[in-house]
Amino acid sequence: MAHKIRVGALISGGGSNLQAIIDASKSNRIDARVVFVGSDNPEAYGLKRAQKHAIPTFVVDYRTIIEETRGRPPKNLLPEDFDLEVCLRRTRQRLSDASSDRVKAERYFCIRAIAEAALLREMAAYPFDLLVLAGFMRILTPYFIDRVNTDPSQLRIMNIHPSLLPSFPGADGYGDTYRYGCKVGGCTVHFVDYGEDTGPIVGQKAFEITPDDTIDTVREKGLKLEWQLYPECIQLFAENRLQVVFKTYTLENGTDVKRKLVQIAG
Repeated sequence: MAHKIRVGALISGGGSNLQAIIDASKSNRIDARVVFVGSDNPEAYGLKRAQKHAIPTFVVDYRTIIEETRGRPPKNLLPEDFDLEVCLRRTRQRLSDASSDRVKAERYFCIRAIAEAALLREMAAYPFDLLVLAGFMRILTPYFIDRVNTDPSQLRIMNIHPSLLPSFPGADGYGDTYRYGCKVGGCTVHFVDYGEDTGPIVGQKAFEITPDDTIDTVREKGLKLEWQLYPECIQLFAENRLQVVFKTYTLENGTDVKRKLVQIAG
């Protein structure tokens, strides 16, 4: 029997991608086993999916944390290893463009650090090789990412996104694709970096959008492909076939830009 990597999962809702991963693991279609499922939402149905398979679960209720820290400085609750300046410097998310509003940015990262520290404490009980975001609807900050990606050459956080990145990042990829009038839609699995849906792409699948399609049928087509793509990408990770490389591109203005890419070996 092939060695099975340990996969942790974070979810926020129904967990259909989680179910696809569990099913692929149980049927030995992927060399992986799910060792925990965590959620920011205590009502997430995906938690029940995990419990049916005797997979440990936990909840870090972001909403409660945000409400309890509203109106007062949460600094006394911050983890000791939190460095606000590192978060502000490293993040490339749109939220930090509000760094013109320094107070707002500081508060955002402080509250997220409190929640993410709680996630990390729960996760510490379950050693894992790969963390998959399976419909986890919270943006991860550099504080969390740096404590999972301890080796810069070994990215360990995967996400699935409902569009063909880099087009249509953000929460409503299928809706944005449909409203733009695209003839092709798709989904993307990528590693997580400091930006919003900007990390190195691992794999993609595409589907045709016809004149008869509605936004609902576009989402249905996309989800079916997600359930195929995510396990396939996890298997590539399990086979140690994903290599992180750096490539330098020269822009028209002569500026050199270094990008992190994923190559599939073999």
